[in-house]
Amino acid sequence: MSPWNFSPFNKETMQKLKRMQPEEVQNYVNEVMGKMFPPEMQGMNFAKGFNSSSEDSTNALSAKVFETLDYVYVMIPIDDEDWLQKMKLYYTSNQLIIEHIPKSEDKQTITLPAIVRKKGSRATYKDGILEIKIPKNIDMQYSEIDITEKY
Repeated sequence: MSPWNFSPFNKETMQKLKRMQPEEVQNYVNEVMGKMFPPEMQGMNFAKGFNSSSEDSTNALSAKVFETLDYVYVMIPIDDEDWLQKMKLYYTSNQLIIEHIPKSEDKQTITLPAIVRKKGSRATYKDGILEIKIPKNIDMQYSEIDITEKY
């Protein structure tokens, strides 16, 4: 059993931590974490997959993705109205694929926050924004799990 009043930090260390500025704390944490991970893992961003931002950070189009109870919306700012004739839009059950903008060889893939239906999508352009509205799919495929009791 470990003693409750035991702490790896003595009073002097605690006072030093309280006087530190946020930048100093960040540097201290980076230094400690740098000592914990091997050199080949130093540049990795482990929190990248857990980012809950509604914007796709790798998306050159800076699309905003959000969902309501019944729909998934993707809002894409359109810099040039000629893009509307050039672009091709496709989607799967969980991704939106945008081709040929801003350049003809470009292809953007946006992961959708929910499973969507095959039919019923629409795209409208207004005030420099392309709004894509895709109905969500209600996935009712579930199976019961039996619980067995062991004696």
